[in-house]
Amino acid sequence: MNRDSIINDFLTYITVEKGLSKNTVLSYELDLKKFEKFLNSKNCDIVSFKRNDIVDFIEKLMDESLSLSSICRFISSIKGFCKYLVVENLINEDPSENLKSPGKWERIPKALSISETKNLLSCSNIESVKAKPILIRDSVMLELIYSSGLRVSELVSLKLEDIHFDAGFLRVIGKGSKERIVPVSEGTLKKIKNYINNERRAIIKGKESPYLFLTSRGLPMTRQRFWQTVKSAGKKIGLKISPHTMRHSFATHLLEGGADLRALQKMLGHADISTTQIYTKVTTERLKQVYSKHHPRA
Repeated sequence: MNRDSIINDFLTYITVEKGLSKNTVLSYELDLKKFEKFLNSKNCDIVSFKRNDIVDFIEKLMDESLSLSSICRFISSIKGFCKYLVVENLINEDPSENLKSPGKWERIPKALSISETKNLLSCSNIESVKAKPILIRDSVMLELIYSSGLRVSELVSLKLEDIHFDAGFLRVIGKGSKERIVPVSEGTLKKIKNYINNERRAIIKGKESPYLFLTSRGLPMTRQRFWQTVKSAGKKIGLKISPHTMRHSFATHLLEGGADLRALQKMLGHADISTTQIYTKVTTERLKQVYSKHHPRA
């Protein structure tokens, strides 16, 4: 069987053998094409992926702030496709087996500890004047996403005019084109200013662009490129993380430090405070871990 036609063969199978509707088949096609594109970005093809690849893809969908129902649909499409691959003897084991839908996941976000975060940022922090501008750009982006809790799409969309150095905040255009103000630390703002005056000029090479973070071609950074940057940075210190992990860590650490839930809701850009309240479960979980580790009667 030609690997290039596997998805089309699957779509024919669910149309003829399963009798699924045209709209359902179209949904499967769109989901699997997006999954295939993601696999290709990892130098993986449509029949050689593993369970970890599916999990990474789900994390990417979360980074894009897809709804729970949309992520469930993607998982359903991948599960159906995996079963087909097994039936056709294209794979020996189903990588999606026992993979729970988000509705059944423990709804406690994954967050780094403060020490892990410091280690990550210190390892990515590059002081050498000989360091490549691209590496310093990546270091500044990691620092900023943790310092501000931005969604990855918001981070890569930042423009120079969105940085208010004197006032100490960012102007962010979030989901639904809603504008919000997010405070940023002096140390992070100083790194951004140095990047703008030095590395960004070297990257853009005399061209003009309104965007803050640029590629070597002078184009705005993509979500996929930064996603790879975060994964690579985590790998250096033995952590499996995503941009979403940095946002979770921002929220969790603020709450642990005594931040007001309403203020955190505004900074994260959540329309509903019930979404923000998920992070209170994280801090409760941390307390339980500390108790279990240190209390003599635990």
